[in-house]
Amino acid sequence: MRHHGVPGVQLTTIEDGEITWTGTYGELELASGRHVDERSLFQAASISKPVTALAVLRLVAEGTLNLDQPVNGYLRSWQLPENDHTRLRPVTLRALLSHTAGTTVHGFPGYAVGAPLPTIQEILDGEPPANTKPVRVELPVGEQFRYSGGGTMIVQQLLAEVTGQNFADLMRILVLEPLGMADSTFEQPLPQHLHSRAATAHDESGVVPGQWHVYPEMAAAGLWTTASDLARYVRGVQGALAGLTDSLIPPALAREMVASQNGVPVGLGPQLMGMEGDRRFIHSGGNRGFQCRFVGFVDHTDGIVVMTNGPFTAALLLNEIIGAVGAASGWVDFPLVEVVPIAQSDDLDRFVGDYELRGVIVTVGLHNDRLVMTTPFGQTVEMWRVSDREFVLPDTTRVTFEITGQRAARATLKQWGDVYVATRAEVGLQA
Repeated sequence: MRHHGVPGVQLTTIEDGEITWTGTYGELELASGRHVDERSLFQAASISKPVTALAVLRLVAEGTLNLDQPVNGYLRSWQLPENDHTRLRPVTLRALLSHTAGTTVHGFPGYAVGAPLPTIQEILDGEPPANTKPVRVELPVGEQFRYSGGGTMIVQQLLAEVTGQNFADLMRILVLEPLGMADSTFEQPLPQHLHSRAATAHDESGVVPGQWHVYPEMAAAGLWTTASDLARYVRGVQGALAGLTDSLIPPALAREMVASQNGVPVGLGPQLMGMEGDRRFIHSGGNRGFQCRFVGFVDHTDGIVVMTNGPFTAALLLNEIIGAVGAASGWVDFPLVEVVPIAQSDDLDRFVGDYELRGVIVTVGLHNDRLVMTTPFGQTVEMWRVSDREFVLPDTTRVTFEITGQRAARATLKQWGDVYVATRAEVGLQA
C-alpha cells in the first residue's frame, strides 16, 4: 500500500455464492488515525454504471422499458438531438448500456465540494456550470464500442422521466434495498451524517481538497458504497443467472446482461472477460482519489471486490490483490505478476500508432518520452518496459509487439488468460 501511495483498502471475497470474508487495511485519511472498517464508504466511480444497468433491467423485466426502443420515445423534458447517425439507426437502451451508441463524453472530473452543481440537463447539453462537453451522437449507432459516461447520463435522465422518481431514491428502491446494500447511496453530495464514515480521496499530491469531489453524474460515477455491499451486487447478478427465486431479474435477462453486445467484450453494464467455463463480468472505477474493481464469475459463483482511496497507481495494487486472491482460490489464469521495469530507450517511436482490437482501437503514443496506451475504455496508462518488445500495463496486461521492418505491425495482449491480437490500423503500412 505504501509503495503504491494507497492509504486505505477494503476488500470482500465471494465463494460458492456466499460472502466469505471482508478485510480492511489502512486509514480513511493519511496520518489521521481514522482506520478503514467494514462499513467505511468509498466512491465506486464507474462501477455506478453496471449497478445502474441492473435498475434498467428490472424495469425491462416489468415491461416499463424496452431495450430496443428509441430512447427519445421515453424522453420528454430533454431529447437527444437527432443527426444523420440517429436517423439511420436510433439510440436505444441496449446501445447505451453497452457503450455502442456512439455518444460523446468519456468521463467526468467531478466538482469541488461547495462548487455550483449542474442539473442533469445542463450536463447533457454541456452548459455552465457543467464542466464537460455536450452529450451527442458522433459515431454510427450500434457499430462500434466507445466508452461513454455521457451515454449513461442519458440513462439517468430517462429513468427519472419514466418513473417520476429522484434518481438516488429510485436506485435505493430498485437495487440497493432489495440486494441488502444498506451501506450504499447514490446521493450527491454525500449526506452530512455519512461524512464520518467516508474515505478521503488521495491523488498523486496527497489529500484532495475538500476531501473528495462531488459527482451529480450519479448513474455514471455517483455511488458511495462498501466492498461487502458491492459483493452483494455481484452475488445478486450471479443469483439471477442461476434462477434463484428472490432474484431481481429473470435468468434470460441476466444472461443478456453478461453476453457480448455488438461483438465487443461488453454486456449490458459490465465488461466481459474469459472463455467458456471461466467467464467473468467485471468493472473498474476511478474517480479522483479513488480506484476500485469487482470481478464476478459467470460459470461459478466466486468473486472479489476491492476498494481503495488512492491515486491512479492504486490500479497496480488492485491487480496484485486480485491476483493473490485468485491464485490462492485456484481461479484459472489469475497468476501473481511481478513487474520489474527496465529503462525506456530512444526506440519507442516504432511502437507508436493505432491498433485494431476486436473492432475497437487502442492507441499507443508517447508522453514525456514514455510509452502510453489509450485503451478502448478511454483511459491513458503508462506502459512499463520489461524487455525489448514487451511492456506491462497497470492492470498487469502484458503487451508484446511484433516488429516488421522498422515498426511494430501487431501487438499481442495477454491478461488473466485471455489473449488478444491487435493489428496496426494503418492501411498499406510499408516496412
